Amino acid sequence: MTESVSHMADPSQRTTIPETVPPPAAPEAPGKRERSASLWADAWRELIRNPVFVVSSLVILVVSSMAIFPTLWTDGDPRDCDIALARVGPSAEHPFGFSSQGCDYYAQAIYGSQPSLLIALTATIGITVFGGLLGMLAGYFGGWTDTIVSRIADVFFSLPFLLGALVFLSILRARNVWTIALVLVTLGWPTITRIMRGSVISAKNLDYVQAARALGASNNRLMGRHILPNAMAATIVVATITLGAFVSAEATITFLGVGLQTPESISWGIMIAQNQSYFAEYPWLLAYPCGLLVATVLSFILVGDALRDALDPKLR
Repeated sequence: MTESVSHMADPSQRTTIPETVPPPAAPEAPGKRERSASLWADAWRELIRNPVFVVSSLVILVVSSMAIFPTLWTDGDPRDCDIALARVGPSAEHPFGFSSQGCDYYAQAIYGSQPSLLIALTATIGITVFGGLLGMLAGYFGGWTDTIVSRIADVFFSLPFLLGALVFLSILRARNVWTIALVLVTLGWPTITRIMRGSVISAKNLDYVQAARALGASNNRLMGRHILPNAMAATIVVATITLGAFVSAEATITFLGVGLQTPESISWGIMIAQNQSYFAEYPWLLAYPCGLLVATVLSFILVGDALRDALDPKLR
């Protein structure tokens, strides 16, 4: 027995077991990178694969370039009119023909996009900043702040949007881009406030916000660093859709005679109002501005819908 143990203990008789070397990691296949945990990165991946979003964005890009750089699209003067050319039909040189005042209709359509988009963009930025700030304060602090903001918003909600715009603009002496945008902001901020308030109430009770508060984060840091980035998704979606609605609202207000005025301004609403009585004989006088208006508004709405679907994981 002793010899057996001694023999087993002899180092010369031991069997060496080779170490197991792990196989080299396979190279990462191209296009299979680790997905980002960012909501916005995931949303962007969904959006660029959505043909509706891509086409609608291209339409918005084209219309925006018409408003910002009209000379890239036409070298005509929208105010250079010749009554002898009134209601002359489209041609190769003048693809949209001439208006009832003998103006180049294509040039008017290009330049008419500028005030419509400027009013809509200014009003949307206004309601997003003002309404978003009030909604943030109401949702975060609650109590009397929430009560006062909510009751004021209810008062403005009770005002019919179109009727309120007609009344306010009929009181104002100057009717230009800035006064119309101011009226739209005055009547449109409660929607953004209500959306932001609900998003903040949901976000402020999340675990990471409570952890940041327990570590001593100030109210400003909690709202700006932790709550606002997560509460902005729904607000951006609503603001995008509202941008298209404001383009339509400007055309409607101008068509009813209390918006932009000629000859100081040229807009799609003015083109529709001036040529509505000639629809039976010259339908293209309404077809062109109405087509541009519908395409622009619809594109903003579709982009907003695509953003909503991409930013809400439950809808994927």
